[in-house]
Amino acid sequence: MDRSPTPIIAVVGAGFSGVMTTLNLLARSRAAKVLLFEKRAPVGLGAAYSTHNPSHKLNVRAGNMSAWPDRPDHFVTWLAGQGLDVGPGGFASRADYGRYLQAQIAEIAEGPEGLGRLVVNPDAIVGVAPSGQGWRLTTALGRRYDADAVILALGNPPPSRPQGVDEAFAASEAYIADPWRWRASELPEGSVMLIGTGLTMVDVALSLDDAQPGRPMLALSRRGLAPLRHEGAPSPCPAPPSDLSPVALITWLKHAARERGWRTAVDAVRPVTQALWRSWSSRRRQVFLRHARPFWDIHRHRLAPEVADRIDAMLASGQLVIAAGKIREMRVDADGHAICKYRARGGKTGYAFRAVRVINCTGPTGDILAASDDLVRDLVRQGLARPDPLGVGFDLDDDNRLRDATGQPSARLFAVGPSTRAAHWEIIAVPDIRGQAAAVAQTVLDDLDR
Repeated sequence: MDRSPTPIIAVVGAGFSGVMTTLNLLARSRAAKVLLFEKRAPVGLGAAYSTHNPSHKLNVRAGNMSAWPDRPDHFVTWLAGQGLDVGPGGFASRADYGRYLQAQIAEIAEGPEGLGRLVVNPDAIVGVAPSGQGWRLTTALGRRYDADAVILALGNPPPSRPQGVDEAFAASEAYIADPWRWRASELPEGSVMLIGTGLTMVDVALSLDDAQPGRPMLALSRRGLAPLRHEGAPSPCPAPPSDLSPVALITWLKHAARERGWRTAVDAVRPVTQALWRSWSSRRRQVFLRHARPFWDIHRHRLAPEVADRIDAMLASGQLVIAAGKIREMRVDADGHAICKYRARGGKTGYAFRAVRVINCTGPTGDILAASDDLVRDLVRQGLARPDPLGVGFDLDDDNRLRDATGQPSARLFAVGPSTRAAHWEIIAVPDIRGQAAAVAQTVLDDLDR
C-alpha cells in the first residue's frame, strides 16, 4: 500500500495495553485514524479486568493506578465519583478498574479527539504482512485492512503446558489449560489441584471458594512459594544505583530490608527496575531468571490485605494446601477423576492427589515459539519476529520495534505490554504499561510524520 494523507494505525488487542496506546494516539494526533482489533467483547477489559468476581482485587494501590501518568489522582477521583470509597491507599476491584478503562474509551472515542477516527473491529488478526510502504492485516473472518503502522498489544498469553502433563491428560475433561477461560460454578463438587502457586493461583482459589465454600484444593509448584501481602502505607526510600549486577542488587536489597523493612526495600527498586534489566547482559539476565525470579515475584507482586486474609484463612483451615514438588504423573481414573502423583521437593517421598479438575495456574508463557496465537506464529514463520534469547517475549529494539529473523528492527511494527518483557522485564503492571503506551504512541506518530 502507498502512504495515505490520513495515517492509519492498527492496534491489535484491546486490553489495557492496547486501549491506552489507542487513547494516546488519538490524544496526541488530530489526523491519524486508529483501527482497534479485539476478538473478545467487551473492549477494554482483557483477561485481567473482565472478571465480575468482587473478590478479585488489584494488587496495586488505587493511588498508583491512574491510566494517565500526568494525572496521578485520576483513578481515585473516578472512584469517588462512582460512590466507591476506596481512597489512594486502598485496593479497588478489578471489575471496577475495567469499568474505569471503558469510561476512558467512551470519553475520548466519543469526544472531539476520537470522533470519526477510531474504528473498533470485533475480529481477530491472524496475519500481518508487508504491503508497499505499510502493512496488510488479515482477520480470522478473511477481511483485509491496510495500515501505515501496526502495534501489537497482545496481552498475556495462556500458560504453557507444565512438565508432567502429557497430551492425553491435556486433552481430557479433567484438565483446564487456560485459567482465565473457565467458570467455577460449572465444576463438579470435589477437590481441585492447582498447578502453580502465584497470583493466578490466588485468583482461581478465590473463585473456587466463592462457588463452593470449603472446597479442598492443593496448589503445587517447584518451590511452593506464594505471593506475600501488602502492609501499611508505602515508605520513602532512595532507589539503588541503576547499574548494579544481580548479585549486587540482592546485597543492596538485604541491607535495605534490614534497615527499612523488605517491602520498602523492594518498592525502592521499582523506579529503576527497567534500567537495571537493560544494563544486564544476557548472561546476567539468565542468572536472575534462574535463581532469583521466583523470590522477586512473591515480594514484588503482593496481595491486597483483604485477599491475603482470605488465603491465610484457607491455609489455616487446611482447605488450601500449598506444596513444593515436581509432577511425576497425571492420569484420568475410570470415574473421570484426575490422579496426580508428585514428588516432594528435596526428597524422594511421593504423594498422590485425587481431583475432579486440574487447573494450570503457572502464569502466562513468555516463549513466543510455544504460543498458540495464530498471529504470533505467522509473524515468526514469515521472519518478521523472533523470540529474545531467553524466551521471555519478543526480541525488540529500544523503541519497542520488533526485530526480524536477521535482528533488524521492522519498520513500523511495534509491540506494547507483556510481550515486551524481554526488553523491559517489569512491564505487566499499569504503572509501567501506561508510560510505555504513551512513549510508543509518540514514536509511531513521529515516524509517520517523517
